[in-house]
Amino acid sequence: MKDFLIIGLGLAGISFAETLRNNNLSFHVISDDSQNSSVIAGGMYNPVVLKRYSEVWKAKEQLEISMPLYHNIQDRLKQQFIHELPVYRKFASIEEQNNWFIAADKPSLAPFLSTQIKKIKLDAIDAPFGFGEVFGSGYLDTKLLKEIYAKELETLELLSNEHFDYDQLVPNLDTVNYKGSSYKNIVFADGFGLHSNPYFNNLPLDGTKGELLIIKSPDLKIDFILKSSVFIMPIGNAMYKVGATYNWADKTDAITEEGKQELITELKQLIDCDFEIVHHFAGVRPTVRDRRPLVGQHFKYKNMYVLNGLGTRGVMFGPFLADALYNSIYNNIPLDKEININRIYKKLDIRIQHKNA
Repeated sequence: MKDFLIIGLGLAGISFAETLRNNNLSFHVISDDSQNSSVIAGGMYNPVVLKRYSEVWKAKEQLEISMPLYHNIQDRLKQQFIHELPVYRKFASIEEQNNWFIAADKPSLAPFLSTQIKKIKLDAIDAPFGFGEVFGSGYLDTKLLKEIYAKELETLELLSNEHFDYDQLVPNLDTVNYKGSSYKNIVFADGFGLHSNPYFNNLPLDGTKGELLIIKSPDLKIDFILKSSVFIMPIGNAMYKVGATYNWADKTDAITEEGKQELITELKQLIDCDFEIVHHFAGVRPTVRDRRPLVGQHFKYKNMYVLNGLGTRGVMFGPFLADALYNSIYNNIPLDKEININRIYKKLDIRIQHKNA
């Protein structure tokens, strides 16, 4: 009998599987690739909310757990998917510069914000007020990560590429059974697919659709992630990822002309050089209304868990939340109240029916 059945192989599922592996626990994964937010994600990790010049919640702790986990996978599978790059925030005014320096003086932000204004001459970008540099940033090639991780699991016969049938799941007191196999626990890391999950679909998971472009622009010539109204991320061979839109109404993965034109308009205001659109793609991010993830134990079945709601910062959140869930299960370390789904059960007036909630 394996220790865990994991549903989903996005950043959440990969992070939890790797955490179990690092702790010598057994697992099997079921994924049908129906939720592609991890694959289409920008993949950027950035410890600072640049719109408000504030620290990402527990950014230091997230990076300390996330980056070693990703490096371990990269070293083991011998394929580079981590790209460490600074983020440059383009200043639009003296006021933005001053706000940056005020933020850089805060103890929580000081490790991540440079106190030197970057003045660099770029033919394709007009930046008279310069840039602010963010440390501890970069991006993951999330598509490559998922491909190589899935291939490894397939080789080890730990992955089933199939649709998960909730009607075949039988939760018992100490195990869960699925299609004739028994597991000690089950974790749902199913992204926006949570809406179809009869055990957790009462959780307030919202979806924020994002559209991105990949462009080719030989004259742009930047070797950092540029952040302004949109981000521009170099991915090699004069190619750049550009994003992203935020649409709270549309919950489909379909690309739209409206989203494309929004990105093109913002891009033309930011750069002054020719570019060619190579690819346009979209996906729905699993976001939560209170901007905190959904992690924890089902109110009735003590061996059933959820790991979801990573939102726009899944690269940093995934391993951090997987570690928190593992420690809550095996080391009796309580989940932070801000991420624990018990906060939702309390609002819904749902009574916890087992002792170890």
